[in-house]
Amino acid sequence: MTAEQRFTVTYDASVATVALAGPGGKAVMDEDFFAELAATFTAFEDDPEVRAVVLTGSGPHFSFGLDLGAAAATFAPLRSATDAGARQHLLALIRRWQGALDAVASLRKPTVAAITGWCIGGGVDLAAACDVRIASADAQFSIREAKVGIVADLGSLQRLVGIIGDGHLRELALTGDDVDAGRAAAIGLVNSVHDDAEATRTAAGELAARMAANSPLVLRGIKDVLDAERGPRVEAGLRYTAVWNSAFLLSDDLDEAMRSFVERRPPEFTGR
Repeated sequence: MTAEQRFTVTYDASVATVALAGPGGKAVMDEDFFAELAATFTAFEDDPEVRAVVLTGSGPHFSFGLDLGAAAATFAPLRSATDAGARQHLLALIRRWQGALDAVASLRKPTVAAITGWCIGGGVDLAAACDVRIASADAQFSIREAKVGIVADLGSLQRLVGIIGDGHLRELALTGDDVDAGRAAAIGLVNSVHDDAEATRTAAGELAARMAANSPLVLRGIKDVLDAERGPRVEAGLRYTAVWNSAFLLSDDLDEAMRSFVERRPPEFTGR
């Protein structure tokens, strides 16, 4: 576990609820976030008292995704390097972050994402790694990576095709558009929409409890069977995306995306 534990885990009978937080309590993901996510879900796997898990934000928002400020600092020295070691380092970094979300997806216990407020980029990756997603009426979703010069590489492109279908996935990934809770429900991104954050988290806990009441052996079996086809396909896609991004992520377009983010202006991409 990281030195500064930021997630809050509470228990209601056999249901664990994870309230996610990043640096300073912000709803963003950095290196420590991914390390803590992997450690938390590895512990759940080994805990027989936990039979289902709810994920939610610790504040009004589920997640704004990758901490772009921290990412810029990480990518800067790699961008200036000319040796293969920098690409290998980036590949290992992406695979490590993918592994953290895989710990959620591969948990042999039901997972429910209770999504409130914004769910952007890596937040969508994390939600897609869960078995079921429900949302508050104010929830907004975006596969935002195309707008910040990145090919989404933590699982959205691999997992969402089986959740919302190829056409909807391509539209959301290629535009980076925002999607409200009503549209998210219409395309199957979320199973239900609730009035507010409190109602959403209550509904998620109740849903997880109904799942947890069933045989743990059977729940594990259901997930194993459902993942028998999806798992290898997702893994192959994640590996390919990691290799692609390790080769092409560090680009002029990524630099421009980072500059425009800091300067609060639309980016001007050149394809270089």
